Amino acid sequence: SLLDMILYYESTTYLDISDNASMGTSAWRALAHLIKQSVRLSRLDVCNVSLVDYPARSLSKALLTSRLSVLHLHNGQLSGTPLFTLGALKHNRALQELHLTNNLLNSYQDSMQLGDLLRFNTTIHTLELLEELCDGLSRQAEGLKVLKLRNNNVTKSGMEHLAKALPVLKVLQVLDLGENSLGNEAIQVIREPLIANNTLKQLGLAQTNITAVALAEFIVESRQIHKLDLSQNPVRLGGLMALSLSLRINRSLAFLDVNPVPPEEQ
Repeated sequence: SLLDMILYYESTTYLDISDNASMGTSAWRALAHLIKQSVRLSRLDVCNVSLVDYPARSLSKALLTSRLSVLHLHNGQLSGTPLFTLGALKHNRALQELHLTNNLLNSYQDSMQLGDLLRFNTTIHTLELLEELCDGLSRQAEGLKVLKLRNNNVTKSGMEHLAKALPVLKVLQVLDLGENSLGNEAIQVIREPLIANNTLKQLGLAQTNITAVALAEFIVESRQIHKLDLSQNPVRLGGLMALSLSLRINRSLAFLDVNPVPPEEQ
């Protein structure tokens, strides 16, 4: 088969077999063999393919010893038992990126499985499922009050998903996005949604490479924010001036963490 040829010639580092809904048992067996044996294959995309029953079991066994560093499994119906089956990744020491968007993950069982996976696997540094998380949050009438995404490789694209959820969140009170490389552009994406949110009281943005100017308008408009962490960010003299002006108007903010201005700017 084609997969056997790819393994024989070892000429492929990136394989995309997405949208192959007709793959049978023999094809999955060949793919598993390729994943286990190939020394060159580093990225595999298996998206828009149902990964239930045999495909999930076959993939799970192969991932025990695979050398893949990037794995995309978008829209694979990986919720419940199929996700549990992929628990073999706990023992994988090569995989660095796992992309699981559009899998309709449930809020409790699947989060427990992913938490268990990350407790044992110390090599995965990118876990992309913020879209799923935000979709679930937006449907909650009660439940999650504290969401900590600190140091999770959240980027501007992740903020776009969060921006859709923030205005309709009914219970979230604490959001920590610290130690993510957001930058001012990402903050601009969620600025208006933050203003529209009526429940958030604590916002953590420590070490996110933003300036205070980007948040000044949010502080002016917010009526419920109580604590804001801007520490370890490049807040210069202009940023402090913008903060000072916004604090004259804001009546809810009680705690503001910000680093001192460097002596050369004073």
